[in-house]
Amino acid sequence: MGYWKRALEVDLSTGEHETRDLSEEFVARYLGGAGFTTKVLYDEVGPETDPLGPGNVLAVAPGTLVGPSVPTGSKTAFGFKSPLTGGYGKSLVGAKMGDQLKRAGYDLLVVRGAADEPSLLVIEDDEVRVESADDLWGMDTYEAGAAIKARHEGVRTAVIGPAGENRSKISMIECEDRQAGRGGPGAVMGSKKLKGIAVRGSKDLPIANPEALKELNHEWRLETTGRGDIEITGTGDASVDVQYGTGEALDVKNTELGIFPTRNWQSSYFKKAYDRLDDPDNERIDIDPRKWTETNVQTKRPCPYCTKPCSQFYEAEDTEYGDVAVDGPEYETQYALGGNVEVDDIDAVAKANELCDRLGLDTIDAGNAVAWAMEAQERGVVDVDEDLAFGDANAMLDALEKMAHAEGELGELLKDGHLAAARKAGGGEEFAVHVKGMAPAGFEARGIKGMGLAFGVSPRGADHLTSCFYALEMGGSFWEFENYDRRSMQGKALAMKAMEDLMALYDMTGVCKFTRGLTLAEGLLELTNAMTGFEMSLSEFLTAGERVYNLSKAFNVREGFGREDDMLPPRLTDEQIPDGPSEGASIDRDEYERELDRYYVARGWSPEGVPMRETLHELDLPDVAAELGASNETGPLVADD
Repeated sequence: MGYWKRALEVDLSTGEHETRDLSEEFVARYLGGAGFTTKVLYDEVGPETDPLGPGNVLAVAPGTLVGPSVPTGSKTAFGFKSPLTGGYGKSLVGAKMGDQLKRAGYDLLVVRGAADEPSLLVIEDDEVRVESADDLWGMDTYEAGAAIKARHEGVRTAVIGPAGENRSKISMIECEDRQAGRGGPGAVMGSKKLKGIAVRGSKDLPIANPEALKELNHEWRLETTGRGDIEITGTGDASVDVQYGTGEALDVKNTELGIFPTRNWQSSYFKKAYDRLDDPDNERIDIDPRKWTETNVQTKRPCPYCTKPCSQFYEAEDTEYGDVAVDGPEYETQYALGGNVEVDDIDAVAKANELCDRLGLDTIDAGNAVAWAMEAQERGVVDVDEDLAFGDANAMLDALEKMAHAEGELGELLKDGHLAAARKAGGGEEFAVHVKGMAPAGFEARGIKGMGLAFGVSPRGADHLTSCFYALEMGGSFWEFENYDRRSMQGKALAMKAMEDLMALYDMTGVCKFTRGLTLAEGLLELTNAMTGFEMSLSEFLTAGERVYNLSKAFNVREGFGREDDMLPPRLTDEQIPDGPSEGASIDRDEYERELDRYYVARGWSPEGVPMRETLHELDLPDVAAELGASNETGPLVADD
């Protein structure tokens, strides 16, 4: 119980589909969500696969706990070989279509091949078909989503915009105000000529122990909201909110900790914005949500089953940039399209957020691309017709439009992100801040050094959610770990490994990491056991997270990634923060390398970052061990004959 044990497989090249049974062993080892998608990727996509070719797959899997009213149990995983990094691709989203996929009777959707013409995949319970989407091609995501719903009553959607159609490597998938953003999944859909996926399901979920799960859901509603009388449904309705969303601590990160990336990561303190205030001790900068939520946020549109909604639906009329209506901007967008481009105008940042959502761009990589271009033009590295300057909101908005449509010199230069832009321009790579080609989230690692290690080792690129290590670093304590100093690199390795294994479980079960300080492994375990009837121990549960994490790393190793790909960019190691609370801070390369060594040891990997055969065998991955596991006798990355 707990699963349908059914995977829907669709081949867009032929238009055919079939349903495949999932084994008990498969569901027990990989649980759901990113566990399922990671296993599919490793089994089906190899080094010979072009991320933008028909051989790539798009695997979609709701988390184990998506559907049965588990508080914040909304996350669906999209898995793919990343066009941006050339390696492991994963993006999680609080998607209503994922909830409907589960209710249609499928634990997993795998899309293969590529259509000849624009297509729409429609799933209505057991009825599956591929339809023409000629009339949808060219629409933005809002327009396409509305048109699909008008055509198919009651469906929930995942769609791409012009950026995905143009195969921008920083394009995302829009899931009704929520985005599968990182790594270029929109380009994967665009390469398959798949404009969207529409799903409607009406089946009751197979729950192993419904009474136990109902009781646990009640307990976790109390824990996450302080109330037990809240009825949460698949519509995403919720009565208790998080007042300021994920940007709640923006001012703390900026003025107290000095970890808010600004001016293409040249600084960690948005000095220009604060200098403009009449009274910096009493006023907040324009992009701080504590300033704008009371006037510009009238409603919330949370993910399904949410009891801690970070949603802030921003609305403004007749601004300098036109009318604005968008879910957000959340913290990562406040950083990437605010501080990092030195724009302190909330209407402009919200409009940029809306443009990215409509056009289908990941806000983090898009903002970093624009910030890089501003610095590159300032330094004379690039010479395009458009004027770009830090703080120029109109230039930022214009650049986003051109990137999505691959329009003009600037659009062609930036459409695939800032690392690709630097390589096209033949300069500026030294100030393109990335790991594995992906721009980091908004934590200035020079001032919160464990996040530097987190960015470096994450298989999908410079990512904060693979470990959520900032939860430990900012407060100094989290879960089993206490007294951590954000200003030191030393002593982070063991906690990093444990946090990554724990966060893998959130990605597998589908529970939002916004509850990470509440549910933890113990809470997730009791919910998962009630749903599935597995009766796993805590050790077995954590091992499942470790297994999937190692499999994602193994995918990258097979793609040719090595220790050098876990390094940090020069801006973080060779330059000191010039001002603010973290003034003078940088990451010492030797200290980083030493902690990286310790991390590899904690993981049971070779000095080159390759999982050891013994480690993989202990994780019940014998085939992976035979294919690429490192050996003490023969050195790293020598496969069995």
